[in-house]
Amino acid sequence: MMRKPQKVLVVGLGNMGISHAKAYHALAGFEIVGLCSRSLDQQTVLPDELSRYPRFSDYDAALQQLQPDVVSINTWPDTHETFAIKALESDAHVFMEKPVAETVEGTERVIATAKAKNRKLVVGYILRHHPSWQEFVRQARTLGKPLVMRMNLNQQSRGDTWQVHKQLMKSISPIIDCGVHYVDMMCLMTESRPVKVHAIGARLSDEIAPDMYNYGQLQVTYEDGSIGWYEAGWGPMMSETAYFVKDVIGPKGSVSIVAAEQNPDMESDSIDSHTKTSAILCHSASLDKKSGLFHKDHLIQMQDEPDHDALCLREQDFLLKAITEDLDLDNHLQDAVNSMKIVLAADQSIRSGQVVYL
Repeated sequence: MMRKPQKVLVVGLGNMGISHAKAYHALAGFEIVGLCSRSLDQQTVLPDELSRYPRFSDYDAALQQLQPDVVSINTWPDTHETFAIKALESDAHVFMEKPVAETVEGTERVIATAKAKNRKLVVGYILRHHPSWQEFVRQARTLGKPLVMRMNLNQQSRGDTWQVHKQLMKSISPIIDCGVHYVDMMCLMTESRPVKVHAIGARLSDEIAPDMYNYGQLQVTYEDGSIGWYEAGWGPMMSETAYFVKDVIGPKGSVSIVAAEQNPDMESDSIDSHTKTSAILCHSASLDKKSGLFHKDHLIQMQDEPDHDALCLREQDFLLKAITEDLDLDNHLQDAVNSMKIVLAADQSIRSGQVVYL
């Protein structure tokens, strides 16, 4: 028996919203019933495949009129909590870009609403759906404990990208906006509870508010003794030297993503560069009788390298599966809480100069 497609309202039409809308358009299990953005009107130019869908500039009106099965929230972070709760209370499933909310308490309110309404809530942690990052996590789990996890994403943003970053920094810092993706990977690798965070930050531009910073670095300690650091910076002043570090060390060896070295022309503010991997370098700590390395390092060449739109398609395919197969998303949502706890604790640490215990 053929299921009726899930009727989707897409809210927010920036880079992520457009990519997700293209995914809903392409997947037979979804039917877009409306596109919504505060500045959207009939003259707004959209990709050809999206141009025929009904347009709304008022979220509440669209929600009430369309009564969608799914709401896809891709707006500025300060609207996420309110929009998600309204959607869930209207009995819609929700896909939402990170962060779920601006506070841990807000994140927990959204999750509690989803559970109370028995609706699916999927958070846009795009790296979870990338085959190379899935392999990276799998290899990291073979290294023993504790793990040392080193990651960054510094973006030498300029032009339109710098404008987007400055808009984002009116409500959120790079260490929060980008950091949730990578500390989410750390949580998957350790499968342990984060216990304390220390962070530092710097304001490197007069174009942002005096109480905002466009560079941040956090250190997180887990219950199992694992530790991780992550740094993120935005702006035209950022260095592109070593902007892409994805490296994990354990008692049995190490594993690293080596994309940047293999593609030196990749620009740090390119969306595709944020997920591109190319190859994973595996190193074993095993020693032979002469105390030399028993195994040579080896590369796992990653042939399945989906681009950004293809990754969004995989995310929405997962959402559809979660709805139609009634997947248990409890672990997914607990990880969303943990990653938010870490990055918000980092923000608190930067502002207070103190270690934050979780």
